[in-house]
Amino acid sequence: MQIYLDYSATTPPRPEAIALMQQILTQQWGNPSSLHEWGQRSATVLEQARMQVAGLINAPADGIIFTSGGTEADNLAIMGVARCYSQPQHIIISSVEHSAISEPAKLLESWGWEITRLPVNSWGWVNPIDLENALRTNTVLVSIIYGQSEVGTLQPIEKLSEIARSHGALFHTDAVQVAGRLPIDVQKLGIDLLSLSSHKIYGPQGVGALYIRPGVELVPLLGGGGQEMKLRSGTQAVPIIAGFGVAAELAAQEMSQETPRLMGLRDRFFDRLSEVKNLKITGHRWQRLPHHVSFCLLNADGEKLSGKTIVRQLNLAGIGISAGAACNSGKLNPSPILLAMGYSNKLAKAGIRLTMGRYTTEEDVDWTAMVLQQILQRLTPEPALSKV
Repeated sequence: MQIYLDYSATTPPRPEAIALMQQILTQQWGNPSSLHEWGQRSATVLEQARMQVAGLINAPADGIIFTSGGTEADNLAIMGVARCYSQPQHIIISSVEHSAISEPAKLLESWGWEITRLPVNSWGWVNPIDLENALRTNTVLVSIIYGQSEVGTLQPIEKLSEIARSHGALFHTDAVQVAGRLPIDVQKLGIDLLSLSSHKIYGPQGVGALYIRPGVELVPLLGGGGQEMKLRSGTQAVPIIAGFGVAAELAAQEMSQETPRLMGLRDRFFDRLSEVKNLKITGHRWQRLPHHVSFCLLNADGEKLSGKTIVRQLNLAGIGISAGAACNSGKLNPSPILLAMGYSNKLAKAGIRLTMGRYTTEEDVDWTAMVLQQILQRLTPEPALSKV
């Protein structure tokens, strides 16, 4: 029995996306910039996908720029704004951003830019008052992740964007984990820039998008032929963009049924593990991604019992999950997200994440909860189950 519970890392491409990609690879493989029939067929496919992705977030189609993935979309948002200025300015991010935001911010900081990293509470939640207090006259961009991939917490994006824009700053959000799982309306939310990724919504890997509100100016990162409205040069990968498009359209159609189902599975997981006394929920219990369950091992014991240990043990049982801590050159490093939330170094190495998707069943949840309890009982000196 094999159970995949790492849908926040990647999702299996849906059959409809695979079928369309195969069709385009064999029948519509022209360069969309070419003026002849072969090129124009591909251009039509490209624009169809652009409309499909735009529809997922209620955006105008000409606001969608295709990229190689969420990381490039984040980089284009941050660096594209920064490159509009001849002198360093001020940017605000949260202390729980994905590395696709935090690393470009570090680079800008080394170039003389001022970077403010907003604190979060123990849930990983940004207080809008902190954003209000951090804004300056030279703040040009605020970037706050919508749904935190490691602990699942959802940020008050509409309120944060309202505060940023009322002070004249652009607002960007990394919505990679939220798109296709919760409704997004960029018009209602007042968002200037928003990042998406295909392989988080059952599309192919290697493609993403950046929504850019009409009127927002960016300087491109790549020089070349001026594709994607002169913001992302390079011949577009039409087959995988088409796969992204159909995945986005189907996600929008299915969300009203799939999201409540995922929430039910999420809450079932929390209920099944509620008796395990050495597990502490990380992130907000309710204001979180609908498919996301995350815990910290309170009795963590270095390498002997860490998040990585649990990942390995569950993998041996045929169950795929992930851990928050990073392992580089054999050394286990604490999760920067959990550290930012106030966890100790020891506990920040002990986070685990279980994320569900369209193929997850109640039986999968129940079996995984039972196996996890058995593993914890075996690896800990004290019984993992609390006495009734």
